[in-house]
Parts: sequence; C-alpha cells; structure tokens
Amino acid sequence: MGFHVTHRQDAKFERHGLRSYFEYRDLGIKRVSKGKVLAHVIRARPGKAPHGEWHLHECKLQFVYVLKGWVEFEYEGVGRVKMTAGSCFYQPPRIRHREIRHSKNLELLEIVAPARFRTRAAVPSRRPPAARKSPAPRSRG
Repeated sequence: MGFHVTHRQDAKFERHGLRSYFEYRDLGIKRVSKGKVLAHVIRARPGKAPHGEWHLHECKLQFVYVLKGWVEFEYEGVGRVKMTAGSCFYQPPRIRHREIRHSKNLELLEIVAPARFRTRAAVPSRRPPAARKSPAPRSRG
C-alpha cells in the first residue's frame, strides 16, 4: 500500500452508488488497499428520501461516522436509533436494518471491509427487540 491523500476542495460526488437518494465521494482507499477497505463520504441528495427497505450487507466490517446532520435507522433486535453529527456506529455483519429518514444536510463517513460486498433485501424475522438487562444491584452489606 502506498501513501494516499484526498482534499475536500478536489472532491467529486457521484450519483451512482448503492442508494439513489445519496451521492458518494470515493476517498481512494479501495484502490490503495487493493480492495481490502472501502472508505467514502455519503451525502443526502436534494429532494430525495430514503425508501425504508429492509436489507443487510455481507461484509466483515462496517462502521459509520456522522459528519453533518442526522439519520434514523431501524435495526432488527435493537429498534430505532437516531444518530446525529459526531455519532459513530458499528453495524455487525449481516444485521437486518433500514433507513427511516435523514436530514437534508446529512453527510456520513462510511468504512466497509472488504471493499466489494453484497447488499441483499432482507425481511426482519419479526422478533421483538432484544431485552437489555440492567446491571445487577450491588450489595450494601
């Protein structure tokens, strides 16, 4: 792998990508990592809204950092989660999820490994969200 840098002022967002309601700025990491990692900035396209379709990604690693705006997802076994600027989230491989809505100024940094991965439509299993256990009360004795 060689040293690589991109600058915002040279950025070009493309309209072709996984979702028609987003634009994607490739950061060049796929090329320099020889396909091991994909890194791109994703931003909302003006006048486009998410479809809210359940899907999953067949990858080994996926995490997202919200640069601007906000986005709301729903995850199987978790429920709805709203992420705002400064939020970072890890999506376990193959977790069923869907985007509910996002702000007009949404920008995300997404890192995925490997760079080439499949996205499949996925109907949730209809199980209720997983119960979260509270820590056991401490003994005062």
